[in-house]
Amino acid sequence: MAEPDRYLFVPDDTPPRDALAGRRSVAFWSDVWRRFRQSGPAMTGMAILLLFIALAILAPMLSRYNYDQVDLLSTYQPPNATHWFGTDALGRDIWVAIWVGARVSLTVGLAAALCQMLIGVVIGCFSGLQGGKTDMLLMRFVDIMIAIPFLIWVSLFMLIMSPGITSIVLAFALTQWTEIARLVRGEVLKLKETEFIVASRSMGASALRLIGRHFFPNILPVVIVAVTFQVTNAIFGEAFLSYIGLGIQPPLTSWGKLIAGGIKEMRDNPYLLIFPSIVISATMLSLQLVGDGLRDATDPKLRR
Repeated sequence: MAEPDRYLFVPDDTPPRDALAGRRSVAFWSDVWRRFRQSGPAMTGMAILLLFIALAILAPMLSRYNYDQVDLLSTYQPPNATHWFGTDALGRDIWVAIWVGARVSLTVGLAAALCQMLIGVVIGCFSGLQGGKTDMLLMRFVDIMIAIPFLIWVSLFMLIMSPGITSIVLAFALTQWTEIARLVRGEVLKLKETEFIVASRSMGASALRLIGRHFFPNILPVVIVAVTFQVTNAIFGEAFLSYIGLGIQPPLTSWGKLIAGGIKEMRDNPYLLIFPSIVISATMLSLQLVGDGLRDATDPKLRR
């Protein structure tokens, strides 16, 4: 017969709470990646984006032409074995110019989207967490920001700062964070009444600690999806600003400037418009596909 004392004290093999939380986090992102890989359109979009990023880095370095290299003996050459995408009015190689422009356009898009994320997450979390008059005042401020057309903000920034990458990124970051702030506020309002948030607040956790420790990890999937679409908006916005003359200034180039130059030559040299338009359209479509894939992969309703 077994001795009863042998079973009075059983070692606790339960992992610590932090370890369990870490495992759940790893399991969540592993599941997100698994479901993202199962989406053919999303993986296609990611492959195109990675290809374009690689070309933006390597193509100008490997080419024997510089994007601003003038060759008056090679003006308006159609696509050929020497100049794959042809040349412009000054004999500059369009292939190299497109991928140098990709560096500028992608940098503007990514930098603007990240800045929008930081501002929008902080304001959205603070507004939803505080509630009351603070929430009302912040949301009314957001409404005012949305009501003022973007071109007015950009014009003000261009009067204060010289046109360039920095001013464009700041213009987008300081005016286009409102959508993320509203989205984050809605998520915080749903989370703030959950048990673990109420327990943390009752123990005296500060607003910054709640945002960094509890809210941000839980809203991160939603924010990532929103940022993906904001990159698309920023790239398109930069192209539009460059087209109307408020964007990137010489000697820099961007997709918007190339398209603006191609429109002027559309009748006689359509390739100057076709190739930049194809590249920027493919980038927009790829970002949309990746964003849709991330949204489906992080949607808890679709988890199996």
